[in-house]
Amino acid sequence: MADNVSYGWAGYIARVNLTSGDITKESDEEMQQDYIGGMGFANKIMFDEVPAGTKWDAPENKAVLAVGPLTGSGVPLGGRSTWATLSTFTKDDLIVDCHCGGMLGAQLKYSGHDGLIIEGESETPVYILIDDDKISIEDASAVWGKGTRETTEALCKKHGLDCCVAAIGPAGENLLPYACVINTRSHSAGAGLGAVLGKKKVKAVVVRGTKGVNVADPQMVADLSDYMIAEVLGSNNNHVVPSTQQSWAEYYDKGSRWTARKGLYWAAAEGGPIETGEPKPGEPNTMGYRCMKSTKDMGPEAEKYTVKMAGCHGCPVRCYANVQVPKVKEITGYSSSGNTCVPNFPVTSYFTTIQPIEGMTDDEGTLTDQSVVYNQVVSATVDDLGLWCNYAQLYRDLAHTYKEGILERELGDEFAAYDWDGLLAGTNPAAWVDILKDIAFNQKKISRLGYGPLVWTKEWNDAAWYDNAKSCLINYRGWPVHHAIECFGQVGGLYNMMFNRDDMIHSAVNFQGCGLPIDLKKEMAKEMWGGEDACDPDKAYTPINDAKIEFAWWSIVTDVLHDSLTLCNWVWPMAMAPEKARDYRGDLDLEAQFYTAVTGVEVTTDDLYKAAERIMTLQRGYSSLGMTDAEGNMGCNDFRNVHDVITEWVFEKDPDLKAFEKGTDKMDRDDWQKALGMLYKRFGWDEELGCPTKQCLDDLGLDDLESQLDEAGLLVDGGTPYDERTRTYAGVLADYCGNNPALAQ
Repeated sequence: MADNVSYGWAGYIARVNLTSGDITKESDEEMQQDYIGGMGFANKIMFDEVPAGTKWDAPENKAVLAVGPLTGSGVPLGGRSTWATLSTFTKDDLIVDCHCGGMLGAQLKYSGHDGLIIEGESETPVYILIDDDKISIEDASAVWGKGTRETTEALCKKHGLDCCVAAIGPAGENLLPYACVINTRSHSAGAGLGAVLGKKKVKAVVVRGTKGVNVADPQMVADLSDYMIAEVLGSNNNHVVPSTQQSWAEYYDKGSRWTARKGLYWAAAEGGPIETGEPKPGEPNTMGYRCMKSTKDMGPEAEKYTVKMAGCHGCPVRCYANVQVPKVKEITGYSSSGNTCVPNFPVTSYFTTIQPIEGMTDDEGTLTDQSVVYNQVVSATVDDLGLWCNYAQLYRDLAHTYKEGILERELGDEFAAYDWDGLLAGTNPAAWVDILKDIAFNQKKISRLGYGPLVWTKEWNDAAWYDNAKSCLINYRGWPVHHAIECFGQVGGLYNMMFNRDDMIHSAVNFQGCGLPIDLKKEMAKEMWGGEDACDPDKAYTPINDAKIEFAWWSIVTDVLHDSLTLCNWVWPMAMAPEKARDYRGDLDLEAQFYTAVTGVEVTTDDLYKAAERIMTLQRGYSSLGMTDAEGNMGCNDFRNVHDVITEWVFEKDPDLKAFEKGTDKMDRDDWQKALGMLYKRFGWDEELGCPTKQCLDDLGLDDLESQLDEAGLLVDGGTPYDERTRTYAGVLADYCGNNPALAQ
């Protein structure tokens, strides 16, 4: 704070009590240094205000939306936001984070708020209207029962097209655990958040902000932004080489999301086709052409339907494909749909791995036009229903239960209502609409799939699904892989255990898929994580070592940091860059430099990493207070044997190969247990239990958590002191960053 001006942060959080109707505002200044914003703020508020053991559908549960100091500040890719609430679909209803892009975060900041706490329950449908300083609870009866599209259109017509509407659909209204919140047409915050708002009878949050953000050093923000976009930033997932051979590039990699090339067009663009061409590093004005996400995900047939690439607030990468498929309009009523992530390609990438659908690929295995139609029918439908796929688990479970006869057995007469023959023959994509609607409306037996595998596998007697590699379930508590063991072996496996849902971490997978050769990656790994053996070639993994543990730790804390600042972890951190002149090194100090320029508070990369570790440890300790043991007793700190239990297929897959043989990502049981202990030690947690220690809590200043754990009998002594377990990251790549304007000061 300076002269009563808050730089970066708006300085206030709004609180709306739906039971009493009270609306208040409170300062967040005391949280700023230790908890940053976004995920940090939301987790701290949940810990302070929602007692351990609260059920997700209880009035005492809350939904907390928060943004960070970099949100809407002009920092590239600073347009995300974080919600926190209690999980609707994983064991024990523990705290989960729900992250989303779109325009919601920036609008909230521009309204003069860093967060919104929604508490209590309304007796009738309502929506919350935030119009700068004016906050009100409005009647939502006219839009209750509508999809997210119609709700958004109606509320924008009423309050202005400059508003951002974050709405639930029928899935949330009907309390389906797999319900999400949608803003800006198809930017979703999942993990059951829609059901939590539905229980509170909140149809939407409507935000208009006109205030802007106070920035301490706007010139430095602009200079750092220019430097980052010109030299450091790659494409989606920060892939830094093109996917095809091009004259300017030393390397190319077919898996890269830098997919622009000569002869590739936004073929349905207004005014005529626009060629993506060969945008090069150092050309900021062509960056938006680099990522052609529609054809990357849906195959070459998607080109003719692509209108443009779009994205979230403050994003120069533009990974969101706007497509218009006439057949989709006939089926769903919507002419435009979006393509960003897994909700948009279940048929081609998930359903067909278990149950083939005719006509999805041609004789050479290339995705067909019919595949595009199927995918976008699903995309438009799930987004309008506010239905969450749990990182495609819904589609895997649907395919599996159909193929194994479970659906026919459990649904009885309902099973015949769906045109399975037409769906599998590739002739009736509209069959998806009927199935997804019945899941979302939570009235029929098929809706049990929308409760998650923790529920349906028990009710339908199919616990073995967890131990089938095709399930992709990575933890017995109910969540699937999210760049897991296929991403640097133990590194990906470890961070898939740490949260109470799929981890959503992209720091490691960005590095894995960036397109650079493995020898160069190993050089970079030594600089950043202390050893070339931090990373291995895909499916040529080696036993656990200290550098891999450091890589896993860094992946977790950078993700938490980005979700707190809030920045897009689908591109950040800037570990690598497309410039050969930089030896392809990125710049790990940019988060701290932007933070300093925006807020006026001098910090280093290590300061921010410590804050992120504090936030992660807070969530870990809060989870132990509500976690139940094998006998069902609440309050359990044995994370190794209760929480961080990876599914058995990880050790049993590829039976003809041993762990660490070339050609498999199979893990070794003893090595895995060793890796858990090493990661626990790196965080300062107990090496056997995996819970925060008194030493760790003292080092991080988590006195309130320490007190609660002590009172619950869950506080353990020991733990490695912070200075003995940490590594210095500030300036680690500075030798490659001579043009960084912050270093010239």
